[in-house]
Amino acid sequence: MTQKYPNKPTDPDKARDVDFAEEAELNPEEHAALLEQFDVESRTRHLTGIMGGIVFVALISFSLFQIYTGVFGQFTAYIQRTVHLGFALSLIFFLFPAKRGTARNHVPWYDLILILLAIFVCGYWPMYYETLVRHVGTITGAQLVIGSLAILLTLEATRRAVGLPIVIISVAFLLYAYFGQSMPGMFAHRGLTEHQLVKAMFFITEGILGTPLQVSSTYIFLFLLFGSFLVQTGVGNYFNDLAVSIAGKRVGGPAKVAVFSSALQGTISGSSVANVVTTGSYTIPMMKKLGYNKNFAGAVEAAASTGGQIMPPIMGAAAFLMIEFAGVPYWDIAKAATIPALLYFSGIWIMTHLEAKRTGLLGLPDDQIPKMKVVLKRMHLLLPIVIIVLLLFKGFSIERTALLGIVSAIVVSLFLKDTRITLPKIIEALTSGARTALGVAAACACAGIIVGVVTKTGLGLKMGNGLLDMAGVLASGNLQLQILLTLMFTMVTSLIIGMGSPTTANYIITSTIALPAIVAINHVLPANEAIPILAAHMFVFYFGIVADITPPVALAAFAATGISGGAPIRTAVNATKLAIAAFIIPYMFVFQPQLLLIDTNFVEVIIMLITAITGMIAIGAGLIGYWYFKLNPILRIISLVAGICLMYPGSYTDIIGAIIFVILVAYQLVRIKANPALKNS
Repeated sequence: MTQKYPNKPTDPDKARDVDFAEEAELNPEEHAALLEQFDVESRTRHLTGIMGGIVFVALISFSLFQIYTGVFGQFTAYIQRTVHLGFALSLIFFLFPAKRGTARNHVPWYDLILILLAIFVCGYWPMYYETLVRHVGTITGAQLVIGSLAILLTLEATRRAVGLPIVIISVAFLLYAYFGQSMPGMFAHRGLTEHQLVKAMFFITEGILGTPLQVSSTYIFLFLLFGSFLVQTGVGNYFNDLAVSIAGKRVGGPAKVAVFSSALQGTISGSSVANVVTTGSYTIPMMKKLGYNKNFAGAVEAAASTGGQIMPPIMGAAAFLMIEFAGVPYWDIAKAATIPALLYFSGIWIMTHLEAKRTGLLGLPDDQIPKMKVVLKRMHLLLPIVIIVLLLFKGFSIERTALLGIVSAIVVSLFLKDTRITLPKIIEALTSGARTALGVAAACACAGIIVGVVTKTGLGLKMGNGLLDMAGVLASGNLQLQILLTLMFTMVTSLIIGMGSPTTANYIITSTIALPAIVAINHVLPANEAIPILAAHMFVFYFGIVADITPPVALAAFAATGISGGAPIRTAVNATKLAIAAFIIPYMFVFQPQLLLIDTNFVEVIIMLITAITGMIAIGAGLIGYWYFKLNPILRIISLVAGICLMYPGSYTDIIGAIIFVILVAYQLVRIKANPALKNS
């Protein structure tokens, strides 16, 4: 088996035996260009002069407004949310051009009009608050126009800052609400008039000003700001150094660095694509230097970065939305996500290890590994993350926790000169935090349209019952099969809906449209076997997230190819294979909620972890085609069967899987003892 080395050989004769390609990390310009290509939220104007100054002041004001309300208490719901929305919409029209390819250094006249309209429309609630709450049952002709403008401005701002998929879905839902009487079969409803529709969307807290925007205007913004302050300490580079020092020397080191660093970056990142570009610009060239195939190298980073969105404590800000949607305390959500995230990254780690063993890839040389002593000197940069977890565990409010997290980031940065947050860095954190929040605010406002329509029309219940009934027909009365088919339909729905949407919008949409199908399952189950609501929410959240690496619209995988030079679809297919755990784990915790640490004990958790990780080893070996030596097709199939049995909840399946697993291991060890050359074949 040919060995491939991370350092370029100087001997020309040796060079023939080494598959090496000189790779360079992305420079800042290439990094920005790649982000703009795949991440809609990065396609902003670069304004200078008066316009640049106005935007700078507006961004700072946005952050200061959110900090003020976090410290001294929020305004009433309508004022808090409309001011938040007003900042977001106006800044989006300042910063995001109407289409790609247009001038990036000035704001055209039509955007100035949209900015003024956004300020007027969102300022209407604070200006006439007393009048509006006294006449909340009806709206006037003028309010019809204002509410209609609010809908159109929200849709256009979301198209620019987030992308077209969520806008198309929102428009479809608006049309469904208006033309309800013309809908077929069970989807028919009385329909909403123009006044009813506009009122529902902007003059009550069920549409644009609904729960998603409420969470954006409180929890999410402050945690995004916390992430911006943390970035200013240099924690991103520290994550990479920590990952290299721990995993770099191991077999297939750079790939394991990608897994480890992406998991760490996911604790503060709210975007799979941004995570790919940030860590991938460093890890993908390393993997290619080592000898990994470019399609596999991009896939490792895409799968790992996507997994960052399910990594506690932040979970791409979806954890804070889940508090409101699932009605579950934050700590329970973060706790529930821990073991599934551990299994997800364990699966990728195992498969990258087996791929490295199959192809004979070594770790990094000593001169490319940061000294552990140097890395430990900056260990204090992790303290803010530890602090927010402890504060949330102690029952501190989310807003207060985020604010204390910001303070702690500033304090710990003072320990070393090169990590210190100075006044310019504080200003940079305030502006970058507000910029990051723009896409989230727009997505939450637009997703509120979907939630509002579902609330007014009962569409979610109709879709849930429809999927359950369809599964019942196909199952021919078999309850277990009906449940499994319903979950599969929900999975496919979540994957389709999640394509091209950022994490927050993704979760809002899937929990609104796909979740009711799982809730409907509880209607046919005995009360003691009902699926916990948190498990249902985590199920749709997982599949919405892995849409980022699932063909044909796999944004995270496509972003990785911008660095690796690989083929987009092949990279996406490899990423899906690496992330196979994400397609199995949700079924596991629906059938076995103990995996989410619900009604369980330490012994049960340990047993589940052992069987699940053992199952991932067998599945990984089957998919990669290598274990102790190269596996033939029959052994690969047997290995897959053993892995699925071990991961499927149930004592009998665990026993069957364990027996097959032990036999496979024993068979391979006996063959290697008889023929040691097999190990290097």
